[in-house]
Amino acid sequence: MFGVSRKEYKSLPMRLAKTALAEDPTIVLLDVRTKEEFDEAHIPGSRNLPLDQLHRAGQLACAQDAKLFVYCHSGVRSGAACAALAAAGYTDVTDIGGILAWDGPIEKEDLQ
Repeated sequence: MFGVSRKEYKSLPMRLAKTALAEDPTIVLLDVRTKEEFDEAHIPGSRNLPLDQLHRAGQLACAQDAKLFVYCHSGVRSGAACAALAAAGYTDVTDIGGILAWDGPIEKEDLQ
């Protein structure tokens, strides 16, 4: 789809990603769902960059060798986003699937 083979990014089950996130504060956690989905609920510390806006990946304000963990709702969009990020030159990209598998705390935006 984005001209990148699956081998150019990694996959990690959400339960292992949760442990890695707790142990390594340098990991950039990227939520590629829509802003509305992100506002409804997201993993604490994550940044929102919707899949359809990945052309703005330069706005992540992180080095291309930064460790990126990418998630979406169920795991479909995160795979596409990982491929796009790898194609854009990011070298340490990991697909951690969907927030549906997250069993930790959730943040919600106060929309009032």
